[in-house]
Amino acid sequence: MTATPPDGTGAAPLVENAAGRGRVVLLCDHASNAIPHEFEGLGLAPGDEESHAAWDPGALSLARSMARLLDAPLVAATVSRLVHDVNRPAASPEAMPVRTESIAIPGNVDLTEAQRAERARRYYDPFHATVEATLSAQPAEVALITVHSFTPIWHGVRRDVEIGILHDRDSRLADAMLALAAGRTSHRVARNEPYGPADGVTHTLNRHGDAKGRLNVMLEIRNDLIADDAGQARMGILLADIVNEALGRLGQGAAA
Repeated sequence: MTATPPDGTGAAPLVENAAGRGRVVLLCDHASNAIPHEFEGLGLAPGDEESHAAWDPGALSLARSMARLLDAPLVAATVSRLVHDVNRPAASPEAMPVRTESIAIPGNVDLTEAQRAERARRYYDPFHATVEATLSAQPAEVALITVHSFTPIWHGVRRDVEIGILHDRDSRLADAMLALAAGRTSHRVARNEPYGPADGVTHTLNRHGDAKGRLNVMLEIRNDLIADDAGQARMGILLADIVNEALGRLGQGAAA
């Protein structure tokens, strides 16, 4: 990946283009693979911190590309999702998993309730407070878009989907984007794939989108498509164009 992820030395999320005046706020929940020194690498095997288990490769660079094109504020987490996945409430086992696919995370085994609560206080709470503050500074009609990537192979099975457009209860923006995508790209685009609400991945959308009546969508891009600058730029242009037109169709106006 060509973009340096946030280094995780502090709890504060990364905020870029806070003064952006488009019709979108972008989030990147899994932007960083940084593990603060005190956690001693969570006991990961060498190289596991670079894997998709620890972060969403390419997602931050893609989100930055879209933020430029859409003149959108961007909020990104600054620690690995293995420390605390901010797209899961602290009570969820997946917030601090002990295993992801074939990767063991010994540093998350047998955490006490106090330890889990402390991680939530340091990482989950500041991220969501920053998201709320960023959205509050924008017009009420601003849309929320979260940007993720996924691995081409999961548990040994090849995933054919290339772009996932995900939603929970509110499908308005997803519906509009899916209708447009068919005529814009030869990539395989699918609704609620490779994950969906039943997998618990829409926590951030529900908290800051559905619960507030705000248009929202979660984007999942297969990470081999955004593995370099060129791929990130191409995908950023494609998705920003689709977002712009979808918002226009929904009466939100162009985002940039």
